[in-house]
Amino acid sequence: MTAFDRPRRLRRTPALRRLVAETTLEPRQLVLPMFVADGLDEPREISSMPGVYQHSLDSLRKAAVEAVAAGVGGLMLFGVPLPEDKDAIGSQASDPDGILNRGLRALAEEVGDATVVMADTCLDEFTDHGHCGVLGTDGAVDNDATLHRYVEMALAQADAGADLLGTSGMMDGQVGAIRRGLDAVGRTDTAILAYTAKYASAFYGPFREAVGSSLEGDRRTYQQDPANRRESLRELDLDLAEGADIVMVKPAMSYLDILRDVADRSTVPVAAYQISGEYAMITAAAERGWIDRRASVLESLIGIRRAGADIVLTYWATEAAHWLS
Repeated sequence: MTAFDRPRRLRRTPALRRLVAETTLEPRQLVLPMFVADGLDEPREISSMPGVYQHSLDSLRKAAVEAVAAGVGGLMLFGVPLPEDKDAIGSQASDPDGILNRGLRALAEEVGDATVVMADTCLDEFTDHGHCGVLGTDGAVDNDATLHRYVEMALAQADAGADLLGTSGMMDGQVGAIRRGLDAVGRTDTAILAYTAKYASAFYGPFREAVGSSLEGDRRTYQQDPANRRESLRELDLDLAEGADIVMVKPAMSYLDILRDVADRSTVPVAAYQISGEYAMITAAAERGWIDRRASVLESLIGIRRAGADIVLTYWATEAAHWLS
């Protein structure tokens, strides 16, 4: 027989495949996004995300303990205020007694330094118009006025116990403004996870149910155009110059090329967010028996890691961590 290369030799057994695997997936690399809702006594399942819940403070604590026991690397918390507590500037976001800050305190008390407590530093859940910032007289988001609110929100979250602040609003200068605000009050150890490349995606739909969004219209004037690639590197350079400690690409699924670009250039750790629509699609297909759920989840996560993510935010974090252990 004519001699030729035989790569299949290294695929023959599970042990061989494990030995030569180029990409690893470990519980410590996973972050669990969580939702805490005001006024709940029991957790409430999100209909478009089966298996994901809006938590009460008590159920939030229990879910956090389970995640930490499974070995997840961090918890990213989003707050869901009562509809009547929303206003034009998202006052509840910076209120020490607002639901998100109460939730952060509960997590900090419950898990301490056993994992990384992260906060969503954005106004959209708290505004009655649903946008990520303060609106100007023309009805558009006022970038610079919004930065003042982000700093107020960041200080409240740091006081509540957040280790890492997720700047998801896509306002120009947000990382620098928050960094300066934290440093000015001695919060030099509070880190910033910059949502560096956040695209205006059609796959955010289930998330808006999860946070009870009041949004009318869209966020295309501040989130990135899915058609664009190079501008993500511009955003990356700006965030790094402003002091980002970690940078992130969101969503993951349709933007693996962006993730690779960012990972190749970044001098800090890179995260990617496997968003609600990605979760919902795999879940729905698996419920219908069209795909193998566990295999599909793990394949999707390894793909995000292979594309360059050091950290993956995923609603399967706890479950996947159990599988991987």
